[in-house]
Amino acid sequence: MYKVLLVDDERIIVEGISRTINWHAHHMELIGTARNGLEALAFITDNEPDIIISDIKMPGMDGLKLVEKVYELYPQIAFILLSGFSEFDYARTAMQFGVKHYLLKPCNENTIIQALTEVIGQLDERHSQANFMANIQQELTKVLPHAKEQFLKELVTNKTYGQRDWDDYGELFRIEIENDSVQLLLFQIEGKFEFEHLFAIKNIAGDYLSHATVLLSTTIGKHVLLLTKVTSESNLLFDRLKQIKHTFASYYKLDATIAVSTPGPITEARSMYRETLECLNYQFYLGEGSIITRNDIDDAAGKAQTTFIYDDENLCMHIKSGDWEIAKQELGQFFTQLTEHRMDMHLSKSYVIPLYVSIARQGQPELINEYLQKIASFDSLNTFRMIEQFVTDNAELICMTNYNLHTKKHSFIIHKMVRVIEEHISNPDLSLNWVASEILYMNADYLGKLFKKETGEKFSNYVVKMRVELAIKEIESTGDVKVFELAEKFGFGDNPQYFSQVFKKHTGFTPSEYKRSP
Repeated sequence: MYKVLLVDDERIIVEGISRTINWHAHHMELIGTARNGLEALAFITDNEPDIIISDIKMPGMDGLKLVEKVYELYPQIAFILLSGFSEFDYARTAMQFGVKHYLLKPCNENTIIQALTEVIGQLDERHSQANFMANIQQELTKVLPHAKEQFLKELVTNKTYGQRDWDDYGELFRIEIENDSVQLLLFQIEGKFEFEHLFAIKNIAGDYLSHATVLLSTTIGKHVLLLTKVTSESNLLFDRLKQIKHTFASYYKLDATIAVSTPGPITEARSMYRETLECLNYQFYLGEGSIITRNDIDDAAGKAQTTFIYDDENLCMHIKSGDWEIAKQELGQFFTQLTEHRMDMHLSKSYVIPLYVSIARQGQPELINEYLQKIASFDSLNTFRMIEQFVTDNAELICMTNYNLHTKKHSFIIHKMVRVIEEHISNPDLSLNWVASEILYMNADYLGKLFKKETGEKFSNYVVKMRVELAIKEIESTGDVKVFELAEKFGFGDNPQYFSQVFKKHTGFTPSEYKRSP
């Protein structure tokens, strides 16, 4: 229903038009009348009609002046002008303000209805266009974020955009870049995560960095990419990035690694993106949850030029023997040297895996296959520290298993040696060399070191001490025993004098003195 205002200073014309036309039949409503332009203007301000039928010649403010004023304030209002004069100047002036219907008085009902019908048709068409444009705008509003995301993906991956291309897209997306300098931020969520987590960290980043700073954002695979304006204070950016990581971790219990590109012109976006991907590779050394820049990878690149060489013979020897303290030091030196070279993840693994195989081969034969099957775990080790921990843990397991086996074996040998000593205590020929060659058939030096390590004493000292202790027991139990008998019974043969010297050295008394002592 269109609203109509009728303006004329002749009362009979106003009443005639008001009563003659069936307004509702033509989807119109006569909402008021006015006697001149001033009254009409006041009415329009309060009610804003869609159509005004106005005489030209009126006191105070004529129809042409009213058209001019209304056109300035409400250009959407349509006019039908009535005049008793057919001068072209009137019509031409009215046409300047979009008036298309200029009717000469007297005009009948049909003429006015025809003009009103044409005006309504024009208004309907205008409203239809406005609705169409509103719908288009609404659809564009929905599509625009997706278009921006797709554009950023193409900008950094598939296409080479020149300055003219960027100017066109910048105008389309209403993006202005000060000083022609931008920066890329690439976020990688660590651990197992859902797709929704990518949108979460993107929204959190947008909140902390502000929409004025973030020009475009998108997700690419398992990453979130932000194109941002360059801030004058780099420390402020890093503070914001730390806040983003902290907030994301507090809500989702997940960490994130962030790569920050070097600032540059928008036309260098592809190289900036490659730079951020390269930065993420060095998370392997710097650890998950790092904020990585070009400076970090430049330092690493300088160290990666020299060839890495490591001889694992010494490490494997100590793991085989069960000496974990020294093996641990050797292993630490290996990883320290490898870290200094700062190779990429795959190249570093190519050095670590053969070392791990060498370590696994030092294990017990029945367990070697089990250790080698763990090589598949290297695929899931994404940081240098994870790899170092994995190799160290398994090396310690193998080393300590060997140690325990050696300890049991050594204990058995020492136990056997002690039994041999006890059984042959009276034999003057009892010695380390005799036991090694005649009883155990082993290397005498090895047995001597093993015996001292296990008992804390040299083999010869242990034998002498046991002979003296047995002699003391013999004296205490019998009381009246000859020194030469003791010497012969406890391995000193026919040398009682030497026996007395050894006895006194250990007890402070000769055997005779010891017998007489209270």
